[in-house]
Amino acid sequence: MSQDIDITAIEAAARALEGGNLVAFPTETVYGLGADAENPAAVAAIYAAKGRPQDHPVIVHLAPEADIAHWAAEIPPEAHALANAFWPGPLTMILKRAPNIPDAVSGGQDTVGLRCPAHPVAIALLRAFKGGQGGVAAPSANKFGHVSPTLAQHVRDEFGADGTVATVLDGGASQVGIESTIVDLSRLATHGPVLLRPGHVSAEAIAAVIDQIPAAPDVAAPRASGTLESHYAPHTPVAMQDTATLVRTLEQMAAAGRKVALIHYSDLWNAHASERLPATPEGFAHALYAALRAMDGQGADVILVEAPPQDGAWLGVNDRLRRAAHGSTGIVHGLLNRDAEV
Repeated sequence: MSQDIDITAIEAAARALEGGNLVAFPTETVYGLGADAENPAAVAAIYAAKGRPQDHPVIVHLAPEADIAHWAAEIPPEAHALANAFWPGPLTMILKRAPNIPDAVSGGQDTVGLRCPAHPVAIALLRAFKGGQGGVAAPSANKFGHVSPTLAQHVRDEFGADGTVATVLDGGASQVGIESTIVDLSRLATHGPVLLRPGHVSAEAIAAVIDQIPAAPDVAAPRASGTLESHYAPHTPVAMQDTATLVRTLEQMAAAGRKVALIHYSDLWNAHASERLPATPEGFAHALYAALRAMDGQGADVILVEAPPQDGAWLGVNDRLRRAAHGSTGIVHGLLNRDAEV
């Protein structure tokens, strides 16, 4: 990923972070809303800006040269192996939190989420911040539960110019487009590795490094970013349907005079507005959030999404779509029958 680095802007953003301010910056997954992870007041400002629940942890972003031991009380060999394999990159590891790290970043838990992003602007910022040894707490740079931003303009759309964010570093479109994979390594002795959130780094890729396939989350698993049932959602209701059902629904919606915004990868039509995404998991993920944001502004009654394949390569995309559509059960039936029930 080539990217011109504005050193002056990077230095100014690093000083803003050191002064306790919020800075939005690009990563290869999505744009993050960053604050000094060791400044509880600054981290609290993230929660306030996003409207984020206090018990919902954030991820700490580190420079490639940062000392993980400063942040984690226990670093198992598996963590070193995964860092060597996937950092910088879209993998977050949950480890036992070091006692010197404030619990503001962990939602009150004894764990901490750590990752080293791959975007060159993010790396430059992290290296400039506290001499490369600081950590930047950074959930996605959007209001809590809304669609994550993959462009600098998305961040500006969320927070405007009200002074909440000191600066927005523009690094172009996020390459991956969905949030990092999160694997819990804090309970290896009792539970082994646990996949808390799927993403670009697959469970199979993790297993190839540590010789253990991550288990599904259990009831005692640590809370982690972006794992609530309703998340990544636009303001317009979202419904996901298989291709055959979607074709029938589009015809019925047109006959009923409903406005449909459509996100698809097959040859579909009859929509008030539509956007066709690549029919590959990487291409679909890269374009998904921008498409959801674009369709959210079309004045539609519903955003219909052509359901992707259900194989493992699409796990991260399907996870985000399922959460975006949570709570919209019955929306299609309701729109098609609304007049009849009045």
